[in-house]
Amino acid sequence: MAARRATIAGIPGYAETAGSGPPVVLVHGLAVSSRYFAPLIRELARTRTVFAPDLPGFGRSATPPRPLDIPELADALDEWIDVAGIAPAPLVANSLGCQIAVDLAVRRPGRVSRLVLLGPTMDPGAPTILRQAVRLALDTLREPPGLWVVETIDYLRMGPRRTVTTARYALADRFPEKASRLRHPALVVRSGRDAIVSQEWAECVTRLLPDGRLRVIPGEPHVAHWAAAAEVARVVEEFL
Repeated sequence: MAARRATIAGIPGYAETAGSGPPVVLVHGLAVSSRYFAPLIRELARTRTVFAPDLPGFGRSATPPRPLDIPELADALDEWIDVAGIAPAPLVANSLGCQIAVDLAVRRPGRVSRLVLLGPTMDPGAPTILRQAVRLALDTLREPPGLWVVETIDYLRMGPRRTVTTARYALADRFPEKASRLRHPALVVRSGRDAIVSQEWAECVTRLLPDGRLRVIPGEPHVAHWAAAAEVARVVEEFL
């Protein structure tokens, strides 16, 4: 993997790149970064050029004066796609990243070709910060221990105040309405033991999408792209 740096949203930005072939862009979730995608990057890089940016305020990108909301993070993702010169690009997004990817695809459809939504948030079955936090804690107990170190580094880097503010933006986001306006082919992927995203919500999102389909990866937590990266990569490749 190689590092790429550019000015994004007016501040220094960081991205991981790897592989060669058709492009794919990975979009991380709340408080984490491209580190969170390391196993999936390695798998997809066997056949594709993988571009995994750290959005402003996350990971190794610089921190803006205030936390960015969902449309602003989508604008930053759009800038990274410009830097890579790969529009229209397929997006593989996880968790909060699904909301960012859908926002970009709805507002600027020409920038995106297809979407893979890995564990899309925010499940209305947990409509508050507290209930989301409880689900996150439960899911963390199901994650591989090796991921805990990566998550801790990224969470400490972002800090609790920015994390909570960004989570509030995510809860306020009109994701269902945006999903219903998406015109791109989209694949929803749910992990069978995901404590954050229920099967009911994954099915609801799939029904909202005008051209959506659903795959379930049995036996894995929210972070199947880490715990079962080869299987997730296979599902992604079949769809793309």
